[in-house]
Amino acid sequence: MKKLTIITGASSGLGAEFARQIYADLQETSDPQELWLIARNRENLEEVAAELTGKTVSVRVFNMDISASDGVHKVKTLLEVEEEAGEFTLDLLVNNAGFGTYGPFAETDIDREMQMIDLNCTTLTGICGIALPYLARGSRIINTASLAAFIPLGNFAVYAATKAFVLSFSVALSAELKDAGITVTALCPGSVSTNFANVASNGKRKEVLHGKDPVKVVRHCLKASRKGKRIVLWAAKWKCTAFMSRFVSRYAGARWTYLFNKRPH
Repeated sequence: MKKLTIITGASSGLGAEFARQIYADLQETSDPQELWLIARNRENLEEVAAELTGKTVSVRVFNMDISASDGVHKVKTLLEVEEEAGEFTLDLLVNNAGFGTYGPFAETDIDREMQMIDLNCTTLTGICGIALPYLARGSRIINTASLAAFIPLGNFAVYAATKAFVLSFSVALSAELKDAGITVTALCPGSVSTNFANVASNGKRKEVLHGKDPVKVVRHCLKASRKGKRIVLWAAKWKCTAFMSRFVSRYAGARWTYLFNKRPH
């Protein structure tokens, strides 16, 4: 039976790196494999797909907006059409699509904030839900959360809240699917060298400050996922920050970051 891997937000950043490394891993397997790359940016998506050259893994590109419930139903339709063509199992689902916004909540575009909630929370939740019938023992889900999930952040309020949702949901889903032999991993990176800051700052900050190598972050995540880890933090600094967040009040964390961690917007 064919095994399917799906990566959302696969056109750049961590999503593109997931595509590269997972594709390389799939070359070592003997089962029929198919890799689906989903993203809104057609040009970047096709560039990533063009890098993945081999004979044993089929790569399919889906250029679409998967935001909110309408986007979830688009992916559901893809799976239903695929099921009509023949049986398959969803071996790995990487929910990586998402973005952030910098700045005090009162100064940000409320439509943009709601779009972020739709993509970061609604889409991720919905795709997990529609994926469940296709998962089997040994299947894995990776949900991209953030180090921002561990404490409320001023000047990053809605983004941090969406990632707190992703982390909480992922851990709970992991508990529910344990007996079925399905693992759920929440990736919680801090600053990574991607296009994240450029988008979050509306172009005012071109690069993430002190960004870590996405290749190392993804490699560690995939290894941890295979071991069944529920929460993944690669850098020692990230692990320390997540641990210390237990001893800081939520309000104090939000107030301090609001006053002393200004973000261009």
